[in-house]
Amino acid sequence: MPSLATIITVIVCGLLLWLLISIIRLPVKLFFKLLLNMLSGLALLFVFNFIGGFFDFALGINAVNALVAGVLGIPGVVLLVLIQNFL
Repeated sequence: MPSLATIITVIVCGLLLWLLISIIRLPVKLFFKLLLNMLSGLALLFVFNFIGGFFDFALGINAVNALVAGVLGIPGVVLLVLIQNFL
């Protein structure tokens, strides 16, 4: 029969493992949300570049532009257009 110290050690290790998993889960969830926003921004940039191709205007497709377009949406694309025109 296991001793009381062994049982307490197993319980404490289990609680510490649960705490570690719950701490790590939040940044992973945030990372996947940013990744999903970046992919939606990438799709938005592709649509914008397709329509802008008729007017000889295009934005660069890279990770920063995709993240700005994904997080801010259409105002982010407008911001990218303004930055490109003024810089």
